[in-house]
Amino acid sequence: MSVALLVVTHGKVGQALLDAADAMLAGTALNVCAVAVSNQCDPDEVAQHIGASITRINQGDGVLVLTDIYGATPSNIAMKHQADAAGIMMVAGVNLPMLIRVLNYPDLSIEQLLEKALSGGRDGIFRCQSDAG
Repeated sequence: MSVALLVVTHGKVGQALLDAADAMLAGTALNVCAVAVSNQCDPDEVAQHIGASITRINQGDGVLVLTDIYGATPSNIAMKHQADAAGIMMVAGVNLPMLIRVLNYPDLSIEQLLEKALSGGRDGIFRCQSDAG
């Protein structure tokens, strides 16, 4: 068994990130799922969809939930599930380096994967500038 991964974002950003990571890594050992949240969504329906997704992908070792923007609708709805269930941990600010870092360590515990997500997100951000002029 291993930790499952749920990505909850505005629109199809989460699925696009999962697709990119899958292509880069040629597959993933973690059980993953994305939930898209639209501007016109019914928060109660999204909450039910998130809950059903957590139940479906959870293999018994917990679910790490990655959301896009802290305080926005996807994060707020997902946070309710974290408060309601044991074994659910959440990080906001998902980006591709964070996701790749998590997917590279499928055998870690949920606490360890949470730390990998945080470090991947932080360490994957750089200021880029050319050496010219």
